[in-house]
Amino acid sequence: MASSLTTSFQTCNFRSVFFGETSGMHVCSTPTTRVGFLRKAIECKESRIGKNPIEVPSNVTLLLEGQFLKVKGPLGELSRTYPREVKVERDESGVLKVSKAMDTRRANQMHGLFRTLTDNMVVGVSKGFDKKLQLVGVGYRAMLEGKELVLNLGFSHPVKMPIPEGIQVKVEENTRITVSGYDKCAIGQFAASIRKWRPPEPYKGKGVKYADEIVRRKEGKAGKKK
Repeated sequence: MASSLTTSFQTCNFRSVFFGETSGMHVCSTPTTRVGFLRKAIECKESRIGKNPIEVPSNVTLLLEGQFLKVKGPLGELSRTYPREVKVERDESGVLKVSKAMDTRRANQMHGLFRTLTDNMVVGVSKGFDKKLQLVGVGYRAMLEGKELVLNLGFSHPVKMPIPEGIQVKVEENTRITVSGYDKCAIGQFAASIRKWRPPEPYKGKGVKYADEIVRRKEGKAGKKK
């Protein structure tokens, strides 16, 4: 990128206010040229998660019709309709592959997401998922009554939560809850709805927490020194 700079000197006469005389001064005038920068088209790399193939077990059957995928296994069946930014293909060996249908920013965002959602569908109907919670606190108890989960969390009344279809709940020792099923999204949502009734507080750790959750504790206020 080359640009030529031309310098010209012009003589100007300025009259001094204080001395009443004329002085000659040389003023440098430099014409400037606008410089343009070329923008390079940045190619987004393929998602490391999205490019991984999905192994389909022998006990899982697939129905793929365009952008619609239906997965059926021993634990249940799930279906999903994919957006036009991604496409799902199955090769001769039975392996599923999720790829980008176009090269846009939204397609890059959807690629890894829908690969993970597809893998969760295959694993869910074949092996299943579970989420474990623990009740911490004096008098905090959980029990099952029919198709409802009853929680005693220190309120004036017990909390009754209907168990959604396709989800199994098991209570051990009245303080440990296990939520299991084949739909990972539904399991996570129901476990989060249990936890939100009494999230663990940071001083004594009382509340409903996930089994693998680490609660950062705070130091209580110290008493007034005498």
